[in-house]
Formats: sequence, structure tokens, C-alpha cells
Amino acid sequence: MNRKTLVLPAVAGVLAPLLAGCGSTVGAGGGDQHIVVGTTDQFAATEDAPAPLDPAYAYDTGTWNVLRQTLQTLMHVPRGGGRPVGDAASGCGFTDKASQSYRCTLREGLSFADGTPVTSEDVKFSIERVLAVKSDNGTAALLANIDKVEPQGEKAVVFHLKTPDATFPYKLSTPVAGIVSKDKYDGKKLREGFDVDGSGPYTLQAERQDDRMVKAVFIKNPRYKGDVKLRNDKVELRSFETAEAMGEALEADRIDLATRALDPQQIKELGEEPKPGIELIEVPGLEIRYLAFNTTDPAVRNKAVRQAIAAVVDRGRIAGEVYGSTAQPLYSLIPSSIPAHTNSFFDKYGEPSKAKAAGLLRDAGITTPVKLTLHYTTDRYGDSTAKEFAALRSQLNATGLFDVTVQGTKWSEFRPAQKRGDYPVYGLGWFPDFPDPDNYVAPFLDADNFLNTPYVSKVVRDQLIPQSRREADRNAAAPAFEQMQEIVAGDVPVLPLWQGKQYVAARDDVTGVEWALNASSDLQLWELGRGTA
Repeated sequence: MNRKTLVLPAVAGVLAPLLAGCGSTVGAGGGDQHIVVGTTDQFAATEDAPAPLDPAYAYDTGTWNVLRQTLQTLMHVPRGGGRPVGDAASGCGFTDKASQSYRCTLREGLSFADGTPVTSEDVKFSIERVLAVKSDNGTAALLANIDKVEPQGEKAVVFHLKTPDATFPYKLSTPVAGIVSKDKYDGKKLREGFDVDGSGPYTLQAERQDDRMVKAVFIKNPRYKGDVKLRNDKVELRSFETAEAMGEALEADRIDLATRALDPQQIKELGEEPKPGIELIEVPGLEIRYLAFNTTDPAVRNKAVRQAIAAVVDRGRIAGEVYGSTAQPLYSLIPSSIPAHTNSFFDKYGEPSKAKAAGLLRDAGITTPVKLTLHYTTDRYGDSTAKEFAALRSQLNATGLFDVTVQGTKWSEFRPAQKRGDYPVYGLGWFPDFPDPDNYVAPFLDADNFLNTPYVSKVVRDQLIPQSRREADRNAAAPAFEQMQEIVAGDVPVLPLWQGKQYVAARDDVTGVEWALNASSDLQLWELGRGTA
């Protein structure tokens, strides 16, 4: 078998999202010693997405990392990664060998931030609410395998699953399973705006400007009972429109930490010529970028068009010329550092080849050049996205087989249009909900998936995904994932492009930066402090 081997350091997590608050005029380190964090993530409540922070809707890195600070889940992934452990729960576990019945017991004295006790009925309400709302954002798909939620007294709850699922503990550790109160949330509709009420480590105060949350303040919740230890009393979060503005704020000591997304040039400069008082830290990264196709659109309905694009895209040039050392080419939906990865696209298409692409189009009777518009979001993944799509356009047009234009749109407009099916080809990034190969396949190919894609592989959806979830030993699931990757490379509903490294830049008096992101890519603001740890 022809394989191209990609060598990357073993990694466990990604993303470093969030917004951040303003520092004082004497620097972020002054005043009450709170921590100030910056990000380029944008937070908007629009007509198409009026409830960005509702756990029944939220399904992106930035909003999830707001919810992780404020909503409590039964389980959470510990600071060093690995299997989930109890947070709101004192303990959880499967009660059968088939991984189809899962029982959790709540901690004693658990309450929401307003003092209301948290009971098993609140857990039932929260989970059933997500399934009842079933937003078009793909959020409910993570919990869709739940058949019944059964409270057992006030402190215990049993989840009965439709089919075996060894990944279920990870799903209970995601914000979609955040515990909310029926006094604050409607059971059948979304909660609009930026208010969040839970039992997590912090409470949230949001500062709004028009339809945007421009500043968030997380204040220590004195009633929190869970697994994490808070090393600060307050964290402010501030959203910047550009990486350049965020970098300037860090240099001026207006923020303490710059997270997602530093520009590749910033990373290069900070690595080669460190700024006084600022440290650049590489943290584990499992981000991937990909093109996705609306397989019912006339422009790409024929599989040969999608295969031809796969045959000519030069991932190595895109990664190297646009992102430098921060990215590596990717030949599968599953990153090379996740077990069960195969280089399925390279195995099928090899090195970029105009001749191979021309043959695919000719054999399918496709007239060339094929006219296409590639769509991307201008404010979600950093300033380099525009350069990436310019490079894709140049590569495709250079073959003479395609006539490609590119169009950038703000996320608040891009995401609704993508879900509606307005775009034939579009670019997205993916940060894992949890570090298992299932989470790089199911969100794209399972029923009610994140992409809202019309593509369906019954073999993947109805056979291979359920088969892989039956394996408690995740290594034993590898054959099913290998088959899924082969099917994706053949049908090309998505085209993997690259996987990325993750960096944060911080003032040198901030502690806990190395733990700010864990193995499941969760932003853990409670780890940050000042002085000696």
C-alpha cells in the first residue's frame, strides 16, 4: 500500500478560545489581580442565531469555552487528559457489559449559583431539553443515542442508550450535557441572548454592544462543588477583531494571555525574537481544517468533480506557504496523532496530479473548466484563512480544469448560509469535542450532523459508527474507522487539508498557562494565577 507518513508529536488537545476583558490603565496585572484573556472569537446574537450561549444550541469552540466555565457537567476531562472523571457527579459508570446503561450519582450539597439544589430531575430536564429543542446546529446529535433518562431518587440518574456506546462518558463531559434549571430555561425553546445560569466554577457577567458580547467577566462561584480547584477569583475575557489587535494588547500589558488565534507570523516572530515579559508556549493541538461539499449542488453533485479537486490540491504547499511550522498536511478526517488514523486520501490520489484529475473529469463526461465558488468565513479562524483560500484558488485554476472564485463572509452570516445549503463548497475548522476518532467522523457523517450535510453513507451511519462504539477497547475499533476513512476518500463529502499546532502567548507572571488547555481542548480558566503556582 502506498502511504505517506506524517510524523507529529503525540498530542492530546487543541483550542484556546474565548474572549476577554479590558485591563486597567496600569496594566492587566494591576488592581484586584484578576486575569485578562484575549481571543479573536466573536460572539453575536443574530436573527439566525439568537441564542449563542444556550447549551441546546452552542456547538463551536468559543461558545463552548464560555459554557465550560459556567455550566457544570456530570463528568469532565481532568487537567492532564485521559478518561472523564466526576464533576457534578461523585461517580459514574456502565452498569452492564454492553455499554448501554450508564449510572451517575450526584455530589452531596450540589446547588446552582443562586442556591437552588441540583437534583437528578434537573439532569433529566437538561438532557431531554436538548433533545426536544433539537436545534439545526447539530448539537443534539451528541445525545441522540439516549433512549431514556431515569432519575433514581434525588441523587442518582441512569441513562438508557439505544445502542452500545463506549464514548458516552466523553459526551456527558461536553457542554451540550450542561446541567441547567427549569426555573431559568424553557424546556422546549432556546434561551436568547448572553445570560448563562449554572452550577459551574464561575458565574458570568456579559457586557454587550449591539448584538455582540464584547466583554465577559467570570467571577468565582462560592457554591461550586466539583472536581476542579480555582486558582483565581476572577477572569475577564475580551474579544478582538484581529490577531494584530490582540497582540498589541498583550505587548501593552492590557491583557495577560493571548489565545485563539495568533497569526502564524506572530508565532514566528515571538518564537525567533521573544518580546520582553512575554512567553510563547506550544500546547497540544488537534485542530483540523477541511473543505466540505453540498453534494446536492449541481456544481459538485458528480463525485468526479470532488475527486478531481482531491487529486490536485497540494496540502503541503498550503500548510508550508500559508501557515509555516504551525500546520502539517492532513490526508484523513482523523488526525495523524489520533489512534486509527490512515492516510486514506494519499493512498487513493497520491501526489497532486493534473493528469489524474483530468482523467477523472473526462471519464465522467464533465465539461471543463468547472466553475466553482469556494466560501470561507472571515472572522472565525484567523487572518490567514483568506490567504489559504487564495492559494486554493490558484492551485485549482492553474490546472485549467477549474474556474474558481473565492468569497469570504462573516461567521454570523456564513454559518446559517452553510447550514441552509447555500454554498457548494466551503471551508471549516474542527476542534474535537473529545479526543476519540469517533469525534472526527460522527459530526460529519452521522444523522443530524454538525454540517447538516445531504451526503449519506448508510454503511458508515448504520453499520460502522455503531460497530465502532461497541468497543470499550478503543484500539479494537480501529478496523471500522479505517474502513470509514476509505469511504470518505472515495466519495469526498469532505476534503481534509491540514492539522494544526496550538500556541498561547502570556505575560511571564501568569501561572498555570500550560494547563489552560487540556487533552480534550477545553479552556480551563480556573488554572490561571499569578506569581508562583
